[in-house]
Amino acid sequence: MLQKLIVKDFALIDEAEIEFGAGLNIITGETGAGKSILLDALSLILGERASSDLIREGSGKAVIEGHFLINESSKIERFMIESELDFEGQIIVRREIQVKGTGRNFINDTPVSLIKLKELGEILVDLHGQHEHQALLKKETHIDYLDAFANCTAEKENFKREAAILNDLLDDKKSLITKKNTYSEKKEYYSFRLKEIDTVTPVLGEDQSLENELNILENSEKIILLTSSILSLLYDDNDSAYTKIFEARKSLEQLTRLDSSFNELEKELFSAITSVDETVKTVRDYVKNIDLDPGHIERLRERVAAINRLKKKFGGSIEEILKVREEMAYEMSLVDNFGLLISEIDEKIKSSSVRVEKAAKILSEKRKKAVNSLQQIIISQLENLGISNAVFNVEISKIESPPGKMVEIAGEKMTYGIDGIDDVEFFMSANQGQSAKPLIKVASGGEVSRIMLALKSALANSDSIPVLVFDEIDTGVSGRIARKVGLSLKELSKLHQIITITHLPQIAALSDFHFRVSKTEEKGRAVTKISLLNTDEKIAEVAKLISGDSITTAAIEGAKELINSTGL
Repeated sequence: MLQKLIVKDFALIDEAEIEFGAGLNIITGETGAGKSILLDALSLILGERASSDLIREGSGKAVIEGHFLINESSKIERFMIESELDFEGQIIVRREIQVKGTGRNFINDTPVSLIKLKELGEILVDLHGQHEHQALLKKETHIDYLDAFANCTAEKENFKREAAILNDLLDDKKSLITKKNTYSEKKEYYSFRLKEIDTVTPVLGEDQSLENELNILENSEKIILLTSSILSLLYDDNDSAYTKIFEARKSLEQLTRLDSSFNELEKELFSAITSVDETVKTVRDYVKNIDLDPGHIERLRERVAAINRLKKKFGGSIEEILKVREEMAYEMSLVDNFGLLISEIDEKIKSSSVRVEKAAKILSEKRKKAVNSLQQIIISQLENLGISNAVFNVEISKIESPPGKMVEIAGEKMTYGIDGIDDVEFFMSANQGQSAKPLIKVASGGEVSRIMLALKSALANSDSIPVLVFDEIDTGVSGRIARKVGLSLKELSKLHQIITITHLPQIAALSDFHFRVSKTEEKGRAVTKISLLNTDEKIAEVAKLISGDSITTAAIEGAKELINSTGL
């Protein structure tokens, strides 16, 4: 349950600390006093988006903190464990809203994202305001109420899991067919381009090699002139380096015989002669290999030009050209393989469809089994809430939608959505003799509030959310009906902690804990205060709801009677 709500510098609240109790918690106060501010603050620690406009004027930030005591809830405990958050039976949620627009969120002093805060909020508190009442009038929400009552969570998750697999397979098949058509159209184009590349058949590194060879051949005259000069200087001339070094070596041999200290110099000259020999041999071999055939040069030029054309069309390098060729060849091969791939995926779709069919059928049957019980409980609850002779029907039909994803159930093709193959809608008649019609067409504001309460009462045993909050649950009701609404809330509070705002004494009198919201002026500023009432203060507050600002003796007695008749 929600043990404590701490609010600081939020809207008109300077600082408030409210300690709620188990059972029925009632909040009353004059219009404009700031009752809804409490629910706004609560919604923020449940993960609703915030605005810096909510920060009390003159303050740098607003802080809202909720302390929850968790008795038994495997869902909440599992959430805390999976989120790697400390948990020992208590959860403290804190939200800080900064003037600059930034904010911080904490669960048990661990910083968390707003999404994580909202995930926890959805399993901690069920907050029903006017927009939730309006949501009840939307047909698409009805299936969730039925599933909650039928306890279809496991079946629903199983269906969603199997349907997701089938959807992926159907999407894959659609993608394959699209690609097949696209590739078939491109096949002729790819064939032409592949032929273009294969006619040249470039090899990695070939362009650089060709450029080098062509550079040599185009400069062959200069190369031959230079190599001839090298050969003449080193070997061919009468006074060549080889001749002079050889003669010098012979003289050095004679010196060595006379003085052994010249031995090393003789070796060096011998090495020099060897180097000249090797250089001459290398240069002669190089010149010998130069192909001066003009036809060969022209062929090289043509190949370089062909490779450059491919580079311009398919990429800046031979590597890119070969990569493009590989991709086109692969896509062309797919055209021939598409039939096999589609056939293989069809087998998977067939197998997956059987599993989806089974899951959808189990889910649908469980819903249908729960319909009568839900109808009877709602009618009984509505009777208790002053809507006599009500007709309430839960209609389950096949989804009617444009052709889309289908599954075959008992030989019949049916469209399925995220919740299965069923379309669920609530029908109602509040007056005897009138046939049931869609809820949106027949329910008044007061009836919608009571239908919501009837639904929450029907779901009380299966709903694992510990805290239920109702705002404007008394919309459109008064007198005898208000008393019935209050008694229904009282009964519901045996299974859940209930927090509700009311304007009606018949409901307020039934509270286990009664809080009054008031607005005062302090230092020229409006300030909202929240206080827990004792017995006498509660009597006075209920009397005020009966008679208005001027509390009469009759109102006091009436308040006591309302309170005492509850056994409180």
